[in-house]
Amino acid sequence: MQGLLHSLLVGFQYIFSLPEHLIEPISFLPEFFKDALIDSLNLVPFLFIVFLLIEVIEQYFTKKKHLLVFFMKKVGPAFGSLFASIPQCGFSVIASTLYVRRILSRGTLLAVYIATSDEAIPVLLADPSKIYLILPIILVKVILAISVGYLVDLLVTYKANDPTVEELKIPVDQEIDEEEGCCHHKLVDATKTKDFWLHPLKHTLNIFIFILIVSVILGFVIDKVGTEENLAKYCLMNSPLQPILVSFVGLIPNCAISVMLTILFLKHTISFGSLIAGLSTSGGLGLLVLFNKNNDKKDTAIILSILIVVSSIVGLIFQYNLFHINNLFKIFGIQL
Repeated sequence: MQGLLHSLLVGFQYIFSLPEHLIEPISFLPEFFKDALIDSLNLVPFLFIVFLLIEVIEQYFTKKKHLLVFFMKKVGPAFGSLFASIPQCGFSVIASTLYVRRILSRGTLLAVYIATSDEAIPVLLADPSKIYLILPIILVKVILAISVGYLVDLLVTYKANDPTVEELKIPVDQEIDEEEGCCHHKLVDATKTKDFWLHPLKHTLNIFIFILIVSVILGFVIDKVGTEENLAKYCLMNSPLQPILVSFVGLIPNCAISVMLTILFLKHTISFGSLIAGLSTSGGLGLLVLFNKNNDKKDTAIILSILIVVSSIVGLIFQYNLFHINNLFKIFGIQL
């Protein structure tokens, strides 16, 4: 048994050393590019395993979307935020589709957006040395999502316009079935064996490319400015403007944004507060559905305004450790 474990360990070490052995001898590549390529390639096996597990979760729950609708209508923000914290790309799309039909409350939709971390969790899961960051990120976002969700339903009295008659003619189940997740895959169309394996592969490739591009750009900039500390100064590190600006960046409906924010945080370029601010406004493709299909633009503006204001305030609280909030994570042995 020990011999088998030793052989497996040696095999894993050999596999993970391959990128370095293959890329380091390429003399014409700059060092920052080599480092970015090696680090990105080393994440690929972990990313594929994570996205394969996410595919199982996403397909299981999407097939039971009638249960999702039932629980979100009955429990609202609490259920929406807890479920949205599971790494998958389709739930914010489903929530937005239900909201524009006025099946969900505004607070529930906001809870889903705030709790969704898009690709941040898979990127952290792919790096074993950073897994400890997942707990504070999920915990903060879920508590914030539940609080904001119920407060918005209680305090914001503006009633959004109902959908048009033409929109209501399409059954809600059919509309959800027609929505696409990331990588342009149908949310309920990956039950076939080929599609089941193809989407995690495509997703892994896409995120690998995002990580590589961001890492190369950061490596080039750091090579020019000298150190990560110098880059952090240019990115307004410790400035009250940083969480506010990052919260606006998070609104861009693309999973590359959460990848970029996570890498910037891991490179000590943005603060933990700014990361929370950006990930809390990052509703992924769900925001795109809201932009395109919500016929009440004032309502959309209210939702976006609440997202930005709440995310910015919470980001500032964590950035400056107001009320000694960061000390709470020392209970779990986590230093932010």
